[in-house]
Amino acid sequence: MPFCFNTAADYLEAAREMAVSGRSALARLLAEEAADRTSDPREAARILREFPGPSLRQEN
Repeated sequence: MPFCFNTAADYLEAAREMAVSGRSALARLLAEEAADRTSDPREAARILREFPGPSLRQEN
């Protein structure tokens, strides 16, 4: 079943699945997107704590 990413929860669910499957870099990127889509700064910080590590994003 293909993923449909519409909400922070969608990205967070995918991040957790990637973490379980050993894809920690992808999990971190998905978690960062989930945090960006979260309006509560405390919740965004909690999400990023769940997936520790430096940001892997490359900005243009």
